[in-house]
Amino acid sequence: MPTFRPSLQIYIMKKILLLTIGMIGLSASAQNVMTPELLWQLGRVSPLGITKDGKSIIYKVSIPSVEENKSDSKVYSVPVSGGKATEITDYEALLTDKNLSSDGKLLLSSKEIKVGKVLGKDYYPNLDKSNVQVYDGLDYRHWDTWNDGTHNHVVYSNATDKENFIDIMKDEPFDSPQKPFGDDEDFVWSPDGKSIVYVSKKLEGTKYATSTNTDLYQYDLATKTTKNLTEKNLGYDTAPQFSPNGDLTWLQMKRDGYEADKNDIIVRFKGMDMNLTGAWDGTVDSFTWSNDGKKVYFLAPINGTKQLFEVNFPGMTRIAITVRQITDGDFDVTGIVGFSGDKVIVTRTDFNHATEIFSYDFKKKNFSQLTKVNDEAYSKIALSKFEKRYVTTTDGKKMLVWVILPPNFDKTKKYPTLLYCQGGPQSALTQFYSFRWNFQVMAAQGYIIVAPNRRGMQGHGVEWNEQISKDWGGQVMDDYLSAIDDVSKENYVDKARLGAIGASYGGYSVFYLAGIHQKRFKTFISHCGVYNLQSMYGTTEEVFFNNWDHGGAYWEKDNAVAQKTYSQFNPINNVAKWDTPILIFQGGKDYRVPIGQGQEAFQAAQLRGIKSRFVLLPEENHWVLKPQNAQVWQKEFFRWLKETL
Repeated sequence: MPTFRPSLQIYIMKKILLLTIGMIGLSASAQNVMTPELLWQLGRVSPLGITKDGKSIIYKVSIPSVEENKSDSKVYSVPVSGGKATEITDYEALLTDKNLSSDGKLLLSSKEIKVGKVLGKDYYPNLDKSNVQVYDGLDYRHWDTWNDGTHNHVVYSNATDKENFIDIMKDEPFDSPQKPFGDDEDFVWSPDGKSIVYVSKKLEGTKYATSTNTDLYQYDLATKTTKNLTEKNLGYDTAPQFSPNGDLTWLQMKRDGYEADKNDIIVRFKGMDMNLTGAWDGTVDSFTWSNDGKKVYFLAPINGTKQLFEVNFPGMTRIAITVRQITDGDFDVTGIVGFSGDKVIVTRTDFNHATEIFSYDFKKKNFSQLTKVNDEAYSKIALSKFEKRYVTTTDGKKMLVWVILPPNFDKTKKYPTLLYCQGGPQSALTQFYSFRWNFQVMAAQGYIIVAPNRRGMQGHGVEWNEQISKDWGGQVMDDYLSAIDDVSKENYVDKARLGAIGASYGGYSVFYLAGIHQKRFKTFISHCGVYNLQSMYGTTEEVFFNNWDHGGAYWEKDNAVAQKTYSQFNPINNVAKWDTPILIFQGGKDYRVPIGQGQEAFQAAQLRGIKSRFVLLPEENHWVLKPQNAQVWQKEFFRWLKETL
């Protein structure tokens, strides 16, 4: 039997070692990545509350079925200290129902009530087969629904007899909860159960469409009378709550017509309105009181994330009001569920993980993950990497930019790169997890995503947030280009394969960039984007938004601000410079950015001989909600990128 020389043995061992390392590398690179199909198999976690005994968290998990084109859900319980989740069916009795009066006898809810005449048959009962709608003012349609004369009304009933209810807004042509997204956070019992406080914008028609002036109203059960509690404030008053000590608390914006105004926490204490966050340079998403009534905890965007904050309530003392950030990291705290001892129960996301429930220990200053609905799915895929960088803008400011890198990223390779343009326009670009605009999926298909916190983003101070209003095509466009130009300096960015994508205002950004990009981009994707500011003004439903952000109506020839918007910042005026392939998505029931915006853009591209595609989703609104439609959306998104990038 032959023997190996030592040198040959060493050589063979080195070969085996290299082969092993190579196999490990191959295994890592061959690991599964997130796909659109897998994305829609993930569970969607929604907390329902902490049980009355404080020992468990009740939550719902919804899982979409693409085949059936719907979602099914199950309810689970998990200990607040962590542990195994248990499926449950009868859970309502385990939770405190905020809609029950303090004595447990009366139940608050809301009903759709027919109030006004709109339909032809309302006016002409003998013509009951007519299909006619008659309007004397705006607000004839909202979000994705035509006004048919019905309104959401707050009602109360005996807790054991929900069908026999009292409508506290009888005959009023107003809504509470507010449409389209209001829920039971729009109404609340007073602590003594003798009155109900609710949110409503008591305006009709054109006045409704041009104002953001919601107020808090108090209905007295004994006298059946209603009074306006916030009449002096002209902007939004929302989210009424009572403190443990019985003080009415709510969120307030000051300016009428400005939907992205600074949102502050107001406490009505001994007849005075105390602004707890007025001196703080930020805006509040949502809030809840501590159990002892000494602090208010709230969520707010900060530096490209959403975090948990606290503010003390001084009461009658001379203690200064101080806002303090509690959590910090590359994640979003997206909701406050409640408190358990020294812990607060919250929901959390990041670019790589959908919503799960966590506890945060105030003393230890750390998180513990309580639900693990999607952990197994994530364990089988390679996760994206993301980096936070700061880019100098053309006016010398530092702008935060998120850069999301493909799984198994190799800096020696070159990657096609997408500039992501956020909607809003005044919204936060944070560590969100979307089931459509999902950075994890995009990166997993081999794309780098550049996501700048451009002008108009929340979380960088009030001034930064407000700079975009009346300047849609100004500094913000320079911010976009500064971000993509800076990241494109990296060797791993393929400068010949850049694209720009976005929805809503992000879709507007794509249309605008298409006329000014100077050959930077090879392809564009716009979803429900604003293309023609003039026709947008004439067809959108919330006119207050255009009045504020554009400065007024296009026919106001003496209004210099408005005229600049409709001329200089209108994408339609740069369409002669379009020369790049463009994909346009449009929801058929989108009344915020109506279908004509996508049609006009597609028609212009086609008539100019530009490679273009129009994807109409007739059942969808400004979003894409149905599972199969969402899958088609994803497939068309990536098919287009493969064709053009």
